[in-house]
Amino acid sequence: MLTEVADGVFVHESEFLQSNTVAVRGDDGVLLVDPGITRDELAGIAEDLRERGLPVVAGFSTHPDWDHVLWHPGFGEAPRYGTAHGAAAMDDLLSQPDWAAQIAEGLPPEHADEIPMELLGLLTGLADGTERVPWDGPEIRIIEHRGHSAGHAALLVESRGVLVAGDMLSDILMPFLDLEAPDPIDDYLDALSRFEAVTDEVDAVVPGHGSIGGRDELRRRIEQDRAYLHAVRDGRSPDDSRVGPSAPLDWLADVDAWQRQRLADRSPRARS
Repeated sequence: MLTEVADGVFVHESEFLQSNTVAVRGDDGVLLVDPGITRDELAGIAEDLRERGLPVVAGFSTHPDWDHVLWHPGFGEAPRYGTAHGAAAMDDLLSQPDWAAQIAEGLPPEHADEIPMELLGLLTGLADGTERVPWDGPEIRIIEHRGHSAGHAALLVESRGVLVAGDMLSDILMPFLDLEAPDPIDDYLDALSRFEAVTDEVDAVVPGHGSIGGRDELRRRIEQDRAYLHAVRDGRSPDDSRVGPSAPLDWLADVDAWQRQRLADRSPRARS
């Protein structure tokens, strides 16, 4: 079920990890962002759009994680965009003969048989530095960064005041860093600064996973993520409800500990 959260901006929340699909209405149909997660959910989104008379005219994947590059035949054959780096990462994965097995390793067991792989990751990379989504609809600014992954992009639907954040700014997940990057913490802090620069333009933030928030909540999440990163950088245990005893997901504490250990192993002191 799609819920209208701003004029012409619709969101579907998946059962899996509160994953959010976003549809933005344009002149001839919708831009569909990060549709997911199961076959039935995707088919339901397609049917909901059909009943509203809204064909899918374009797609966008905020980054090349499996749960953000899904598709369904009911959406048609519209172009599906990603950043140049994001699409290149997806192309590299799909060129490997065992790509499906690699993805299967990371699928949630309770949904693994329900996730469609047939149209996964078929993205058209936008030219490096592209600042707007190329479509006939509201102006959508691309805010690219490497906070969570190479080629990650948030989308700002300017005239609607909606920030589609991808795997950032969640109220249920702490920052998941790009541990393959040379400076994962600085990359994430830079992304937060980019979001902070547009907060006055935002009325609603839609994270890839979690609850939709308003402008004040956006500011709070930026500060919460920044505090988490500063603690990790300084070698302190974060005072963060998302990884503490009251964490919304019991496995997050393990991911947090693993992530901090990976960073500690990379430090100059660990290598000396």
